[in-house]
Amino acid sequence: MSLSNILKFFQPKDKIFYTLFEQVTETLTEMGTIFHQALHETDFAKREELLKKLEDLEHKNDETTHTIFIELGRNFITPFDREDIHYLATSLDDIADYIWGAAKRIVNYNMVDIDESTKGFSVIIKKSITELHKCIGELRGMKKIRSITESCIKINSYENEGDDLLDSSMVQLFNAEKDPIVVIKKKDLYQMLEIVTDKCEDAANVIESIIVKYA
Repeated sequence: MSLSNILKFFQPKDKIFYTLFEQVTETLTEMGTIFHQALHETDFAKREELLKKLEDLEHKNDETTHTIFIELGRNFITPFDREDIHYLATSLDDIADYIWGAAKRIVNYNMVDIDESTKGFSVIIKKSITELHKCIGELRGMKKIRSITESCIKINSYENEGDDLLDSSMVQLFNAEKDPIVVIKKKDLYQMLEIVTDKCEDAANVIESIIVKYA
């Protein structure tokens, strides 16, 4: 084997990992958009139809994440730390899992009236995912570090908004709602939605760690 072929063999498979992560955030972007659209849909049947679409997208994301792990095992050299690849893939997968988890609760709990708190969470989640998609797109080549950093800062800010929204929603829920079953359902949903914002921040933190190491 020639020296050039040996070097080619050991070159990091940049394109495959970047492409796979971009596919993940494209799927997440679609999930965030559909989730936001569903929660602002007034027709119950149409809303339920939109929410159920998220299951297929969550499965699609699982398959892409699994492919990332397979490629991680195949490739000796990677574009950045193997641990960071694993953490980033896991964090992004968690976002999809919890969005679908929230959607299932809305369907299974037969939540006909979507309150402003739930709609507010859908806006925060959609914005967070949009910024994550920007970050992942800029990782390839890492030429726009400032843009990545700004997006990560925005995601952290959105997570804080999610915390504040959870607190205010809980206060309002316990003060205004008298039906204990409704309280249990909404409390569970609010907490699930807030976790989505946490997972977005987790992914942003991994991305920040990557650019600190390699930029």
